Amino acid sequence: MTTATGHVELQIGGMTCASCAARIERKLNKLDGVTASVNYATEKASVEVAGEVSPETLIEVVETAGYTAHLPAPPQPETGGTEQDPEDRATDALRTRLLVSAVLTVPVIAMAMVPALQFTNWQWLSLTLAAPVVVWGALPFHRAAWLNLRHGTATMDTLISMGTLAAFGWSLYALFWGTAGVPGMTHPFSLVGSRTDGAGNIYLEVAAGVTTFILAGRYFEAKSKRRASAALRALMELGAKDVAILRNGAEQRIPIDQLGVGDEFVVRPGEKIATDGVVVDGSSAVDASMLTGESVPVEVGPGDQVVGATVNVGGRLVVRANRIGSDTQLAQMARLVEDAQSGKAQAQRLADRVSAVFVPIVIALAVATLGFWLGTGGSVAAAFTAAVAVLIIACPCALGLATPTALLVGTGRGAQLGILIKGPEVLESTRRVDTIVLDKTGTITTGSMTLLDVVVADGEDRDDVLRVAAAVEDASEHPIARAIAAGARERTGELPAVEGFANIEGLGVQGTVEGRAVVVGRPRLFGDPEKSLPRKLADAMEAAQAQGRTAVVVGWDGTARGVLVVADAVKATSAEAIGQLRKLGLQPIMLTGDNGAAARAIADQVGIDDVYAEVLPQDKADVIKRLQAEGRVVAMVGDGVNDAAALAQADLGLSMGTGTDVAIEAGDLTLVRGDLRTAADAIRLSRRTLATIKGNLFWAFAYNVAALPLAAAGLLNPMLAGAAMAFSSVFVVSNSLRLKRFR
Repeated sequence: MTTATGHVELQIGGMTCASCAARIERKLNKLDGVTASVNYATEKASVEVAGEVSPETLIEVVETAGYTAHLPAPPQPETGGTEQDPEDRATDALRTRLLVSAVLTVPVIAMAMVPALQFTNWQWLSLTLAAPVVVWGALPFHRAAWLNLRHGTATMDTLISMGTLAAFGWSLYALFWGTAGVPGMTHPFSLVGSRTDGAGNIYLEVAAGVTTFILAGRYFEAKSKRRASAALRALMELGAKDVAILRNGAEQRIPIDQLGVGDEFVVRPGEKIATDGVVVDGSSAVDASMLTGESVPVEVGPGDQVVGATVNVGGRLVVRANRIGSDTQLAQMARLVEDAQSGKAQAQRLADRVSAVFVPIVIALAVATLGFWLGTGGSVAAAFTAAVAVLIIACPCALGLATPTALLVGTGRGAQLGILIKGPEVLESTRRVDTIVLDKTGTITTGSMTLLDVVVADGEDRDDVLRVAAAVEDASEHPIARAIAAGARERTGELPAVEGFANIEGLGVQGTVEGRAVVVGRPRLFGDPEKSLPRKLADAMEAAQAQGRTAVVVGWDGTARGVLVVADAVKATSAEAIGQLRKLGLQPIMLTGDNGAAARAIADQVGIDDVYAEVLPQDKADVIKRLQAEGRVVAMVGDGVNDAAALAQADLGLSMGTGTDVAIEAGDLTLVRGDLRTAADAIRLSRRTLATIKGNLFWAFAYNVAALPLAAAGLLNPMLAGAAMAFSSVFVVSNSLRLKRFR
């Protein structure tokens, strides 16, 4: 490949903070004709190239900046193998590093802070426990700091590495060359600083504690970043894994990846359709709710198009494949989700943005402190003590805790309330959201067909008509039939037996119940609907259709006796939820693939003014983009695969936990209970958690900045610096714990 004119995507490895992404972006954008955007959250570079620049050149530029890059492999359907994803392996490795470091660090901190635990030679046990934490546990920070040094830059990793190594190095000096290694040495916990040479003080708890706290922050961040690829995996797993292909008139089951365009395959009732194609034989109802979100199945026959991953709920179908692999609608949706996620604004943390200025100033201040004390005749030990105190007080221990502790408490409280928050970048959107787009089916409505009404002709008994119709429908697998049978059982109890059941293709069903030849289905079964239906039943049919509901006629002996109305029912809590969202300052908008009349009827029931109806699944993300182009900050609530791209495109995606895995993975917040009122709670909790994180970050910096002059003046020995840092950490944790009281 020699040129890369057009769009190139690169998978980037080795980034540790948002400033890494900014550095790669700057390097790529220096190339002629290249416009690059690097997303730290999804670890991807999206590059537009106009000219003679090859992907190999782009990869080389990223590698010279000290990171790894490669062209991403297309998402593959699950093959049943057990090989673990490389990103999962990296997250698991980080978890192991955190757990080992935490187990070793707890006793080190306990011994340093509680003089009663300081037995003879306790300091050597402390060194034995702390050394692996500082050397192995903090290795990712040391590697990143070395990389930064080679490129003449500094990030929070630089400060963490320098602070932990300075504290550890000084402890080694005090133990081997100072007085800290003598048997019986104790470490009083004092808040009073004094100008000391520091030769009797060790700071192993500072070195180990900082490492473990920051590892915790990195681990929770890594978990939230797994969302993008998890959504794609969930999408690909929706497809069928194998297919019954027709060859020489006989069926032969083969893996899905061996299916070719033009091949004919068989789909039995209850099976997923293997790929996009055209029906060549048979007729059935196809449940496309996984892809379209709409609960009413679609009747298909010869010549009709069907989509892969939808479910055949009626008869046997023979389908000719016309799109396979990456050309299918399912694969296109996977691309939409990926594009929407990688196009999200970078959630650069305040800590990373400030690090560009804060870190070099702290390093310069530590060096200046060392120079000043040496220049004014102070001892080398005293000068080093002051310089180390500057690095330690500036070392962002509370900063490392500020985000993860608030997230832990906030997400823990959310889980108790049925709200799952994916990560810190989610919270930044909640404060600014002003518009909330709600999918209709499964979000505002129940998402399943329900029997709503029974209208009978004059002189007929309502319960008798329903019981007889349901007896015939009970033998059918059609979702409308199941809704009628379930509704009848609730109202009339057990159903009578049916004899001679038959499916009337594309029209309805028939059978004999209690000696009556019963027919249930479309009005055409009874001849011309204008003449054959009594006025009362004809009016009921028209009213149901005007509201977007499905109505079937039931009759026997050639006479129509009643109309059964079936539809997707509105959830009891939806109207209250819309009111709560309005109180939060959000404008609700309904989005649906349903017809305008049905959508308007539902919207009026729950109090929504703005409705986008008859929106195709692939166009939902475009509606979100249009609203964003108008300057709105958009939240989206949905539950179907067709909502996944829109959920990812929205500034804030809220997925119903009762929906599909794909929607849940693509959303930022998951509402476990499927109750729309939880959406309002989720936004309030997210806003509260974000405010707590910002408060934590302010205090974490304020403590460090206020104590820096004391450390530079030599009035803050490193132990006191460690104590001040511990106090700032305690403050941050206790501030985060207030979220537990969220109602």
